[in-house]
Amino acid sequence: MTRYIGKRLLLMIPVVLSVAVIIFTIMYFVPGDPAEIILGVTATQEELEACRESLGLNQPYLIRLGKFLEDLFLHFDFGTSYIDGTSVRTNIINRLPNTLIISLGSMLVAMVLGVSLGINAAIHQNGIADRISMLIALVGISMPGFWLALMLVLLFALKLNWLPSYGTGGIKYFILPWIAAALPEMARLARQSHSSMLEVIHSDYITTALAKGVKKRDVILRHALPNALIPIITVFGGGLAHGMGGALIIESVFSIPGLGLYIVNSINNRDYPSVQGTIVFFSILFSIIMLLVDLAYAAVDPRIKAAFSRSSVGHRKVG
Repeated sequence: MTRYIGKRLLLMIPVVLSVAVIIFTIMYFVPGDPAEIILGVTATQEELEACRESLGLNQPYLIRLGKFLEDLFLHFDFGTSYIDGTSVRTNIINRLPNTLIISLGSMLVAMVLGVSLGINAAIHQNGIADRISMLIALVGISMPGFWLALMLVLLFALKLNWLPSYGTGGIKYFILPWIAAALPEMARLARQSHSSMLEVIHSDYITTALAKGVKKRDVILRHALPNALIPIITVFGGGLAHGMGGALIIESVFSIPGLGLYIVNSINNRDYPSVQGTIVFFSILFSIIMLLVDLAYAAVDPRIKAAFSRSSVGHRKVG
């Protein structure tokens, strides 16, 4: 297992490196003069030229790319904002907690409700519970996230005045963002849980366990659910990564100072270092999430863990 984790960590390097090269190249060819962004349109040509020289903007593409990669991977320097001159790394660290609260909180809600709906629907196949659960999932997966967020603001913040519509300051400020982010992911998890549980329930070993008189509740929780979890974990991991990216919409609607709102403002202000640094950080975060998903497979399925162990033993014998 340790060898597998090490291998996956090494594979993250070309992924993050590729993202860094791509985002730098895109920002390099985007129209606009960073010197004008920093000094304003009233700056003289001499001032603009001096600013470009100090920032190294007059250097060739390959030299600038090499310096960007060196600062990023050797010095962990994500750059300096053109707008306020602050460290991009510091801005990311300060805003990351809000993004994690929204993403992890919404996925926890989605996991509990989605898996419960899916399992309940599978157990009562073709019954009223099945139809209602799948109808809820269909509605949830059909609604655009930004529209749902706006409707929640209109209903619970403006009309009923139960919850705040923007900003941070306590747990109540995250309730509406959690609901807006959780509903689409809950629908996906409910559909996946439903199909996975149906496949497992109709397996021979489940039928045998029920025929032997094992309680249906024990069969579902101890035998069916663990075997149905692998595809559910896949959807959960993808949903968590999607939730990080979806924070861009949620944070914009609710004006929450997280990474999503930060990158939107950076794009609008043409703050290229902030955009580059945040995108690269997201690529690192997504790679870690996918690694955790793979490790979760081994936790719920002993066969996968055994395969990892045999692979490690095989490598040691060959060595």
